[in-house]
Amino acid sequence: MLRIRCLSGSLKRLPQSTALFSRSYIAAPPSDATKSSENNQAVPEPFKKVCVFGVGLMGSGIAQVSAMSDYGVTVVDLNEDALNRGQAYILKSLKRVAKKKFEDQQEQIKFTEDVLSKIEFTTKMEDAVPSADLVVEAVVENVDLKKKIFADLEPLLPADKDVVLATNTSSCSVTEIFSGISKERLPNTAGLHFFNPVSQMKLVEIVKTDSTSEATYERLNRFVLSLKKAPVKCKDTPGFIVNRLLVPYMMEAIRLLERGDASARDIDTAMKLGAGYPMGPFELLDYVGLDTTAFIIKGWDKNPELKEAGITAESKMLTDLVNAGRLGIKSGSGFYEYKKK
Repeated sequence: MLRIRCLSGSLKRLPQSTALFSRSYIAAPPSDATKSSENNQAVPEPFKKVCVFGVGLMGSGIAQVSAMSDYGVTVVDLNEDALNRGQAYILKSLKRVAKKKFEDQQEQIKFTEDVLSKIEFTTKMEDAVPSADLVVEAVVENVDLKKKIFADLEPLLPADKDVVLATNTSSCSVTEIFSGISKERLPNTAGLHFFNPVSQMKLVEIVKTDSTSEATYERLNRFVLSLKKAPVKCKDTPGFIVNRLLVPYMMEAIRLLERGDASARDIDTAMKLGAGYPMGPFELLDYVGLDTTAFIIKGWDKNPELKEAGITAESKMLTDLVNAGRLGIKSGSGFYEYKKK
């Protein structure tokens, strides 16, 4: 294990690893057990160690907010470049938070160092999983990759421990992701969907499958609350709550534009001033990423119910923009043009 303090100098590098994906795990201080609000049964002890696979924006964000909430965090990445990017993202984000919280530079440095002191980095999967109480997968939206991660890690889980397995997927079927997990562990599985940027977005969707136990939900609910975020419960339906409403809304805006009913700018202005939305649908599409929206729609097209409802109908305009590399803010252009700062 490697603990970093990287306010001065470059980020520390770890040995090259041959594994395909990454993860982190978070240690929380113990607290007294509470009672379930629904069945009045004692809730299991809170999580003490959490393992998060994936150190992209979501994994890094989860690590940051956990450390800021006084959890001990170990970020594990089996790809050195991805690990270094995650380290840099956390450091940059913490510095930004520190500037908002404190005027004095020394206080900013102290805050950042205190949070970073709670974060460790390592590259060995077998050293992380056996000690974890909660495993959160936060890799790219690829069902096969997600399924493989859980299949690979399950043999490393202690037989005498009810480790909760959660996926941070935003659009994939939670039930399908855990379809390869043993029946004994299925009650300990659920979705745990954070929103980007994790440090700023308060909402977390807790997704219950038909197999998720109430005890698992209660433990995840308490974990989310401990991060000072707002949990909502949802069944394993495509898109859960937010994306099930948001993606069709954005797609209908594109169809309005395709038909020539209104311009992108006027549609955005109408929704901001008429509906009170902070961003218009095209501004939001560019922020989310046009490729991400197209990927979600493509995945939903496999669902007969959604396909029959017309929700997954392809948009030629969206497809053409993605094929042209106009992915939104991250590429410098999407429905709008963005100047590099």
